[in-house]
Parts: sequence; structure tokens; C-alpha cells
Amino acid sequence: MNLPNKLSILRICFIPFVMFFYLQTFWTWGKLVALVLFVLAVLTDTLDGYIARKYNMVTDLGKLLDTNADKILILSALLMVACDGTIPAPYGVIIATIIIGRDMVISAFRQIAASKNFVMAADKLGKIKAIITDIAMVMFILLAYFYTIALDNQFVYVYEICCYVVIGIATVLTIWSMLNYIIKNRRVLKQD
Repeated sequence: MNLPNKLSILRICFIPFVMFFYLQTFWTWGKLVALVLFVLAVLTDTLDGYIARKYNMVTDLGKLLDTNADKILILSALLMVACDGTIPAPYGVIIATIIIGRDMVISAFRQIAASKNFVMAADKLGKIKAIITDIAMVMFILLAYFYTIALDNQFVYVYEICCYVVIGIATVLTIWSMLNYIIKNRRVLKQD
């Protein structure tokens, strides 16, 4: 197993620790630890892709691990901030459903393409969506920490608005990237 694949597995291993420290209630600094672990996990994503491309270590296992590690990391963070009300109900559930739905549609497209020996490359819009979503999750985990320490002032109010704007942008990019992906690869659906 090469280094990029080990980094993808490490990212998956970070997830239960991020969740534990985020959800625990006995330390006020738990959400800060979750934030640091989440950022480290996101950085492993950048690092594994860089190493895989630079040193020609791209493998089928690596593609599978990397994609699924990213999805699990983002969705677990999104579900945490939605379930505890950091993203107010029902918006957190709606956003999570949109992101999960997009991933399911793209996965189905990739399966159909693979059955026809057609390779569907990732596009820049999807990568931009992933970066904005990562930033939104970092912002919301920090917001949850502000709530934990009962920080109540004008800064938190402005910061909340910034968080909502960024997750709104991420949600729009999620829908846009899915539609773009479907339109660009619609030939996959044509019958032979």
C-alpha cells in the first residue's frame, strides 16, 4: 500500500475522533480539538492527491479510498452540525440531503460509465464545491465552539451570517456541479 492510500485511510481514522470530541459534553474545549482534527483530516486529502500525482502513485484503490474518505468526512461533519442545531433545523437536514443526493447521483453515473468502459473525469467545479464545503464545515465547527463557551456578542452574530452564506454557496455549487456533471456526461445514459 502506497503513501497516498495510507493518508486516505488515516483520514477515515480521524473521523471517529472528530465526532467524539465534537459530540462530548464534559470538556468545553472538545469542539476545538474536533476542529483541529478535522483540519488535519482535510489536509491529508490535499497531501495524498499531491503525492499521488507528483510521484505517479495513482491507483484504483487510491481513487476509491480518496473519494469515499472525503464523502464520509464531510457528511459526518455536516450531520454533526445539523443534528446539534449549529445549522438550524430544517436547513441542516435539507443541505445534508442535497449533498448526499448529489454524491449518490454521481456514484450511479460512474458505475454506469464503468460498465461501458467509459472514464468520467472529475471536473473543476466539483473540486471548487469540495473546497467551499470543507471551509463551511471548519467555520461551523468553530461556530459550535463559540456556542459552547456562550460567546454572545456582535462578532458571533456576524460570524453566523458568514457561515450561512458560505454553506449556501456550497449548497448551490453542489447542485450546479451535479447538473454540470450530468450534462457533460449524458452520453453515458444512451443505450448501445
